[in-house]
Amino acid sequence: MDFDYVIAGGGSAGAVLAARLSEDANVTVCLIEAGGGGNSLLVRAPAMVGAMALIRPPVNNWAFHTVPQPGLNGRRGYQPRGKALGGSSAINAMLYVRGHPSDYDDWAAAGADGWDWAACLPWFKAAEGNLRGADALHGADGPLQVGDQRQPRAITHAFLDACAGAQIPHNPDFNGAEQDGAGLYQVTQFHSGPKKGERCSAAAAYLFPAMTRRNLTVLTRAQVDRVVMEGRRAVGVAFRQRGRLRVARARREVIVSAGAFGSPKILMLSGIGPEAELRAHGLPVVADLPGVGANLQDHLDYTVSYNSLRPDVMGLNPAASLRLARAGLEWRKTGEGLFASPVAEAGAFLRSTPDAPRPDLQLHFLVGIVDDHLRKVHLADGWSCHVCLLRPRSRGAVGLMSANPDAPPRIDPAFLSDPADLAVLMQGARMMDGILSAPALAPWRGRRLYPHDGSDAALEADIRARADTIYHPVGTCRMGRDPMAVTDPQLRVVGVDGLRVVDASVMPTLIGGNTNAPTIMIAERAADMIRRAASE
Repeated sequence: MDFDYVIAGGGSAGAVLAARLSEDANVTVCLIEAGGGGNSLLVRAPAMVGAMALIRPPVNNWAFHTVPQPGLNGRRGYQPRGKALGGSSAINAMLYVRGHPSDYDDWAAAGADGWDWAACLPWFKAAEGNLRGADALHGADGPLQVGDQRQPRAITHAFLDACAGAQIPHNPDFNGAEQDGAGLYQVTQFHSGPKKGERCSAAAAYLFPAMTRRNLTVLTRAQVDRVVMEGRRAVGVAFRQRGRLRVARARREVIVSAGAFGSPKILMLSGIGPEAELRAHGLPVVADLPGVGANLQDHLDYTVSYNSLRPDVMGLNPAASLRLARAGLEWRKTGEGLFASPVAEAGAFLRSTPDAPRPDLQLHFLVGIVDDHLRKVHLADGWSCHVCLLRPRSRGAVGLMSANPDAPPRIDPAFLSDPADLAVLMQGARMMDGILSAPALAPWRGRRLYPHDGSDAALEADIRARADTIYHPVGTCRMGRDPMAVTDPQLRVVGVDGLRVVDASVMPTLIGGNTNAPTIMIAERAADMIRRAASE
């Protein structure tokens, strides 16, 4: 099989790339995805994200684990990642958050030339189909459907009242002129037409409308083993599908879009990475790039949950299940109701100290109990709030477990390895407790799960016992100009021809917020770079 472009990974970035590149009828594109079609009811119905977390074996989910984390009492963290067309946008909470503008200026200052905020904003706008309309900061005509939640729960409004009581200003748009404050999240969701109320994953936004094109081939349940190299040039991708080993050759470029864990793994299996790591697994060294797999960053998250005194939230007891079933029927008819909820309906961006230059903490307020990524089931109705550290100093790494492509990557986020991270997260936890204890939430506030005496020692112990990722790993193939950069600012792999990486792994540093919208922006811009390169 021969194509102009071969894309390894059909997640948020890969779906965008395949759709954009195939707009040119004169080129051929092949997209290879390990998971399924990403269009089942489990994906389309927002509230079913909980079901995907509960089902065993995992559905649409790589369900990775970290190595034991010394900063978290030696626990192995859980790292769910999307395994379907649309990738993690098929299993996330649909929150549309760009981060702080200064995050992108930081990228440019660190060597990612041309990735400052002013340069990135047009690509955010190109992707965005915001139902509020277009303005200086937003687009209205892009494929990604973005809009306000139609029916937030009453408890969500009570949370915002509690924030106001704590002197946290209301913010109607976290992607507007200011990020600080509390408000409702906008979501990537269809808000009209036959798909009203359904999740708008990157695949639903970009890829599915493009799949009738003759020049686009989409292969699912096809596991990429490695990039096929001829010397230092990438010429294709070796993959397995239905038990057969196959090769898709690329006349122009191979693009790896397998995420912050999958992309460095594929590069290393292809002989591109740290020489010592490759030789330890008996792999040939095509290009000694020490930065492959390094620089892993993730948002560490700490959760406080309560049983609810009122039943207008989510739960897993019989009465709650009956309410959810009725909500499912309402959703099928109208696209509205509890089934359309992102679950994480509201949040806030806070500064841990008054002199912090920008928000360094983020809250997610959920209308249900999420304990250990929903792997610990509580039958009571409940609600929870999460606080995450937006710019951790800790740095981890991704490596290989073995040279077997079926082995999961070795993931070490090194959570809390820098002591400064714990101090900021503890401050955030105390700020969150102040909000959750406000009178506005009293009608819902029942028994607290995992109570402690409130001392510094008890809070630290609880964080080390229960904190984990909120699903934003980045940085393992970062772009830049220094010796540890894996890709240049055009996202071309250093020292290798015909090969790019396009996904969250190229981010030099974490952005101050959820990472799906920035990943889509990166892919939008990368598609333009690739088209321009082909025309030169």
